[in-house]
Amino acid sequence: MSAVLAERVARTLCEQWERPRPAPARAATDTPLRELSRWAAQLRPQDIPCRVLKLAASQVLSQIASIRAGLAHPLGRKLVAAFGHPMQRDPRAAAGVFAALGSWLNLDDTAYAGHLSNSTVAVPLAFAYARKLDGLSLLTAVVAANECAARITASATLGPLRGQSAVHTHLAGAVAGRLHCDRAPAEQWENSFGLAFAMPNWPLMRAFLASDARLFNTFTPVRTAMDACDAAAAGLRGAPDIIEHQDGFLARFATVPLPDAVAKGLGRRWHTDTLSFKMHPGGPGIDAAVDCATEIHRELGPIRPRDVAEIVVEASLYTLFAGERAAQYVNGPGSPLGALVLDVPYPVATTLLTGEFSVDDFSSPRLDDPDRWELARRVRLEHDTAMTRELFLSDAPFGEAVREAGPRAEPWLRGFGGDDLVDLVGNLGAAGRDFAHSTKATGARVTVRLTDGRTVTRGRLIPVGAAGPDTRSRHSEMVREKFLAVGGSHQVADTVGALHRMRPRGVRRWIEAAFLD
Repeated sequence: MSAVLAERVARTLCEQWERPRPAPARAATDTPLRELSRWAAQLRPQDIPCRVLKLAASQVLSQIASIRAGLAHPLGRKLVAAFGHPMQRDPRAAAGVFAALGSWLNLDDTAYAGHLSNSTVAVPLAFAYARKLDGLSLLTAVVAANECAARITASATLGPLRGQSAVHTHLAGAVAGRLHCDRAPAEQWENSFGLAFAMPNWPLMRAFLASDARLFNTFTPVRTAMDACDAAAAGLRGAPDIIEHQDGFLARFATVPLPDAVAKGLGRRWHTDTLSFKMHPGGPGIDAAVDCATEIHRELGPIRPRDVAEIVVEASLYTLFAGERAAQYVNGPGSPLGALVLDVPYPVATTLLTGEFSVDDFSSPRLDDPDRWELARRVRLEHDTAMTRELFLSDAPFGEAVREAGPRAEPWLRGFGGDDLVDLVGNLGAAGRDFAHSTKATGARVTVRLTDGRTVTRGRLIPVGAAGPDTRSRHSEMVREKFLAVGGSHQVADTVGALHRMRPRGVRRWIEAAFLD
């Protein structure tokens, strides 16, 4: 695309936004995957609202920050020793390394539904660099990948895998991210999806929590997706009904299948609008608890473990569920990182002591600090039913799926939280609402009781960076701060807002500056 045309498109998009082009009419023989493939293959920049493109630009910078953090960690360096630096010549190999480095510290961005950026940004980055695409093409590929991965993940959200364990997200994100960069025809998309989902990945929780295998939670599905794309390009065919067939994906991966979610609202409802940007490393609910601990530290200053009688973290059932699984493996500085990133006491204690929490706190010498672990032993988690109710009223991570399922969601809810959760959730209202005002309420309340009798409490329903009004108005500022905090250059941070206007050479230089400092 010429510079003049790119500028004209950008100006048109940012006059509010273009009226979205309706999804192609659905034929009687269409499957959800075929409909999604046809729409995504035809998606062009002028079809995407300006606000969505701006979110995608922030998403790119945010995920680059996550990748940089992964590169700096000792385990990230071991991954690079095994598979090469992400800035390598083969984009298929580079995509896998980009994906792995950005995912395992739980600093990756999420949406309804899924931890999207590990594939939906990583793969377009690798292929836009290799294919010498302009900035608007990169952003469009990211949005196309978001929309495909989020919808397929949403169809299986009410299932046994959630969050980062739902690694099938990256089969979809990687296929879509690559094929949009390659300008592949819709038939190739359909076959690539069908082949990628022929043998979808299912992680084992023991490996996920107790070993370094967590580094493969996106690396493996992205590599599978690259093979599927190569195979489809060579003429191999996938099953077009692999998602909804009685012997297909949803039959194995969903307690309550939602096949209609795959193509629902194409061109009208943007899952990219539901993006939440991770400002702290760690799993569900840690963000809000760390935000609260940061505020308490500002009031109390550094505290000594012996001055603290008790720390209570109240949170939703989702935070407690993840925390309890991780707690079985967390026993001090030698704890496996896969479990530690889901632990609540350690990051809360660290933040109360230091005023912040970053990826450096997951490695020596900080991880060996005995004061952190002594204070962490004083942290107790409690369930807050109001926060659980607010969690399900949000679109992400479960609310919209429960609304869409209606009464059919009860078996999944019962399995997740028993009859009490079924009663608590009740009727959430109608599904299908616009995501332009989406929220993700993974809240927490932190109470510090000191031995001198003082008590300090802070609460937050929507974490800093999570989907909501504050993030919609400040996401570019937030991700800039995140990027600079991991050593990113001001040059890259200051020019991400012009990414949509960059010509191919400019995009390549921008990506190089982001990773080769």
